[in-house]
Amino acid sequence: MKTQKAFFVDVQRCIGCYTCAMACKNIYAVDSGIAWRNLQPVKDDVYPHRDMAFYSLACNHCEQPACAEACPEEAIYKRDQDGAVVIDPDKCTGEKNCITACPYGVPKFNDKTGQAEKCHLCHTRLDAGKQPGCVESCPTGALTLMSLAKIKDKAVAFPPGFKKTSIGPSIRFRLAKVPRIVRRDS
Repeated sequence: MKTQKAFFVDVQRCIGCYTCAMACKNIYAVDSGIAWRNLQPVKDDVYPHRDMAFYSLACNHCEQPACAEACPEEAIYKRDQDGAVVIDPDKCTGEKNCITACPYGVPKFNDKTGQAEKCHLCHTRLDAGKQPGCVESCPTGALTLMSLAKIKDKAVAFPPGFKKTSIGPSIRFRLAKVPRIVRRDS
């Protein structure tokens, strides 16, 4: 039975601390200059309170991954048990087709290994019954992993500032609320 796990980003809870990105980098010893997860501040025209709302982004583990379709070596595959899109380092020859094919710019080329790399949903941790490192480390619970089919109605697939595509990104967002302005009249 095929299952699709999805990252759920609660923008109302995210404080922009980068703990999710650093956990990923530390667990997998990701080389300097490469990030598998990053925070993107929500743009001012969408959320007018600068640096107060963030999208925590990594690979979207798309339903129809463009990176996998573009790989001539078939080094990128989608796991049936969780929908993780994974690069097999034994097959990757560094053609970079996946890098140019991904509309989200997720795969990165590692000059040291001569291969593409990206978030793989911590599939080995999932197999061991653990959560992804980014999810486990989030101090506010702003980042969770859940079944795409079970994400509540309040989740948004394409929030403002997030590129719309037809490849089915498996990430959902709870939008930020504009803070209530309290005034004191003297």
